[in-house]
Amino acid sequence: MDDTPATAEERLADERAATVERLEALRRGFEVVVDASVGANADDEHDPEGSTIAYERSQLSALVDQAERRLGEIEAALARLADGGYGRCERCGRAIPAGRLEARPTATRCIEHAG
Repeated sequence: MDDTPATAEERLADERAATVERLEALRRGFEVVVDASVGANADDEHDPEGSTIAYERSQLSALVDQAERRLGEIEAALARLADGGYGRCERCGRAIPAGRLEARPTATRCIEHAG
């Protein structure tokens, strides 16, 4: 693997673009579910569709939160790349192995301190 800063930046930029796209799609899906529930019966216990809508809304909300956290991790990795801290363990300061960064470009710790 070519582990130059340019390669890392490209990998992170690609992952950022994919995450932004996923986040936008999830937000659109969430809006659809919320809009669909506007006219629905608010009594989830007795409305056969109510529990499904509540479940979908909860599930999409969790996926949006997860994608937002991932986007934050990517943004932080891009900031570390810009300031020269990318690829260094935040705990011990040693280089994070290239294979780990290839598998997890947002890694902030070496394998020894990942736990």
